[in-house]
Amino acid sequence: MPVPTTCWECSTRCGALATLEDGAVAKVGPNPDHPGSKGAFCVKGIRGMRELTDHPNRLVRPMRRRGERGAGAWEEIGWDAALDTVADRLLEVREAHGPLSLIGAVSSAFFSRGAMVALLMRALGSPNWLMNQDLCGGCRALSDKLTGLSAIGGEDIDNTRCALIVGRNPSAADAVQWQALKRARANGARTVVIDPARTPAAKNADLWLRPRPGTDAAVALGMVNVTIAERLHDADFVARWCHGFDALKERAARYTPAEASGLSGVPADDIVQAARMYADGPSTFVSGHGIDAFSAGVQTFRAFHALVAISGNLDRAGGNLRVKRPKGFRNYIELLHDPAFRLPPETEARTIGRERFPLWAGPEGWQTACHNPTAIEAILTGEPYPVRAMYLSGVNIAVTYPDTRKTVAALRSLDFLSVVSHSMTPTAALADIVLPKTTGLEEEEISLDMSGPCVSYTRPVVAARGMARSDFEIATDLADRLEARGIAARKFLPWRTKREFNAFLLGDNGISFDELEEKGYARFPYELGNFEAAGFRTPTGKIELRSETLARLGLDPLPDFVPPRAERAAPAVRRDYPLILLTGAREKAYHHSRYRDHGWARKVSPYPRLQVHPETAAALDLAADDWVEVETPDADGACALRVSVTEDTAPGVVRTGMGWWLPEAPGPDFGAFSVNINAAMSYGGPWDPVTGSADTRGLLCRVRPLPAGTPPPIA
Repeated sequence: MPVPTTCWECSTRCGALATLEDGAVAKVGPNPDHPGSKGAFCVKGIRGMRELTDHPNRLVRPMRRRGERGAGAWEEIGWDAALDTVADRLLEVREAHGPLSLIGAVSSAFFSRGAMVALLMRALGSPNWLMNQDLCGGCRALSDKLTGLSAIGGEDIDNTRCALIVGRNPSAADAVQWQALKRARANGARTVVIDPARTPAAKNADLWLRPRPGTDAAVALGMVNVTIAERLHDADFVARWCHGFDALKERAARYTPAEASGLSGVPADDIVQAARMYADGPSTFVSGHGIDAFSAGVQTFRAFHALVAISGNLDRAGGNLRVKRPKGFRNYIELLHDPAFRLPPETEARTIGRERFPLWAGPEGWQTACHNPTAIEAILTGEPYPVRAMYLSGVNIAVTYPDTRKTVAALRSLDFLSVVSHSMTPTAALADIVLPKTTGLEEEEISLDMSGPCVSYTRPVVAARGMARSDFEIATDLADRLEARGIAARKFLPWRTKREFNAFLLGDNGISFDELEEKGYARFPYELGNFEAAGFRTPTGKIELRSETLARLGLDPLPDFVPPRAERAAPAVRRDYPLILLTGAREKAYHHSRYRDHGWARKVSPYPRLQVHPETAAALDLAADDWVEVETPDADGACALRVSVTEDTAPGVVRTGMGWWLPEAPGPDFGAFSVNINAAMSYGGPWDPVTGSADTRGLLCRVRPLPAGTPPPIA
């Protein structure tokens, strides 16, 4: 009999059914009854979750490094020895350099592992931890917060008349969105796609706008211009709930369709048509990484979020739904802002990056994390203060951060590195201690599904394999050891069991674990458009088209267009690097750097690809499956990729994914210096003035063919 659970191999978190045979998971598939995912599922849930659990090379025992760091020599040890070593080494560094010399690293606070890493650092007296969201989702989240929408991911696609899809490839990135878009189109909804790449969504769109990379803000402001000029906006909603409309109107007046066309390359008539189609709602805005990975990402999102607001498509059926939750429910980000688990203000104020990016790093920050590039620099230089030990879980920063060589150099230079991982990744290979962690089939999680809306439940379907433990167990066991060594750590991690922790998050709202275990989810009542009761978490208490928070910090309070970095480059640089590089192209078989060591995924996609338009391929004398080297002007390294000739990318624009490493290559790098696009990119500025995000798309590049018959360079 299948048991309901939730797949959390990515942030979509689809409802799942797991079938057991002889105590093992024989099959994982979709749960058609789940109100959020509605039966949608992807191959990562079908294959990845189960095979991650049962992978023959999975780490299932703690290991300690023998010999030089990265030499690949390990000895298995017990949990007591491993945790004692981690506690003692972290405290040694703390004693020598102070609490701020300790830093954590994790993907984000979206899952429990993020909260555990951040709280463990706080237990040691450090506010410092790294996360990947400056590279994916951070600009979107900060724009949403500044504008006051509270609607990230809350699209009501099933009931929409028009879906505006910008920089998003839901066919590969989000099975729930993709299936909902198919249903909506079958019911007569139209789609407008804004994307330089011809994604499956673009191929099926009623209107496809193909801007030059990094110019989406011009298109958005052109649409705002048309919406206001033709009085297509919701005047009553704007008057009652929006702040700064006149200022936005004045700013958008600069961006006539003709002006926006000249800045973006999109025909003016298409911008007008897109605005009119979107205004004929209800309409929903579906956004993605494509407009998030630029140093002007926040303002670009602010332009689109302003369009959502003035059109009246917020929290209405068929629009973008605001986040709803049962009474008392807490998510992990709210947990980190809870005064009960905070460090003293003077300590939080010293979070790395806080002075320059206070809405990202430190006490006012979205998730309170560091500014990653500044933290990497601190590890290498000791400025603004020494950072000498790291506790890292569930993230492969040697591969996922730009400037791979610099990141690896920083990891190698640490006095101590502990990594919690499922497998021996390029990051784990540099650790002093590696701790084995549980998978999504072995531990309990609860999460809020905004598209349900419902609370989703992940159950421990099988017992943990070998000696693997959850992030919660590892962090709380370390807290006990810190207490025994005189550190008041349990204040930050007071829960004794994972169930107790999840009950704390769930709150007292009538939802029981019995119901969650029976269904895999629990619905709760909600009301659309309850703005009077729910309010807006902004200084004015309204949706801020003009952000008073940005004005207070001396930043532009209105959305605007900033020319992309590639278009601002000197002519000599453009001659040497004549192509535009798009990164972050999604593949169904992979999630960031995960599953590169899985046979099923490598069979689907054995090597990293570079999409090249036929005209560009002909000009460079390239053919399908040729190996090429890609370089960008601000990085020391290069990346080897295999050519795919396709019209899905524009002439002069090449496109690839991220997260590649090759487990069959020699360690500790496993090909991370050669087939990983981050090895060919800088993590330096310019940075987004709000999030500190670096440009990781729309970069100038050059492509050089490698000699025929050359295998991929993996040294």
